[in-house]
Amino acid sequence: MKMRFVTLPLRLLLLTVAAAGTVLADPLPATFQVAGVAEGDVLNIRAEPSAAAAIIGSIGPYGFGVEVLRLSDDGKWGLVGLPEGNGWVAMRYLRPDPATDPALVPRPLTCHGTEPFWSLGLFPKGAEWTTPDTARTNLTISSEGVAPEGYLIRAEEGPTRVFHLIIGRGFCSDGMSDREFGLEARLFVESPDGNRLLQGCCTLDHH
Repeated sequence: MKMRFVTLPLRLLLLTVAAAGTVLADPLPATFQVAGVAEGDVLNIRAEPSAAAAIIGSIGPYGFGVEVLRLSDDGKWGLVGLPEGNGWVAMRYLRPDPATDPALVPRPLTCHGTEPFWSLGLFPKGAEWTTPDTARTNLTISSEGVAPEGYLIRAEEGPTRVFHLIIGRGFCSDGMSDREFGLEARLFVESPDGNRLLQGCCTLDHH
């Protein structure tokens, strides 16, 4: 099953979520932390952007790194990822994660693809590459760049294998599940045994 990529125009969001007192000035997807949920309670994930919709998951009162892909038309609900799909959470219970260096690609960030299967993850202390046929391999980030539309990462595995990862904001489907992603990836791999151009989806979700 092939991946499907449909790039959407970048939507810079500048809106106020009155109940949370939070101004969102950054484009989505972005990560948030749960706020205003009592200890012992949970933030419900619903099938539709409505308090009357079925509950299909939950996030604990101290949840963080919650990736919001886009907002409902009224701005009161945010679309989040689930293992096999997506759901909606009330934005009044979320606040943006602490700001990071705007010149650096946010971490953690994981990109993966199918046919062939691959995964490239960026973490606070490094990066790693995996495929079904190879062991987990540590990579060295040699450079990275940030633009309003996405990110560019150059990573190296030793002196001869180089990964050029371009990530853009836009709808992405992995072709394996009903889950929607908010970042699409193109990965060019330079290798002595042959170069490859791969496609995939990325997520900022910490979980």
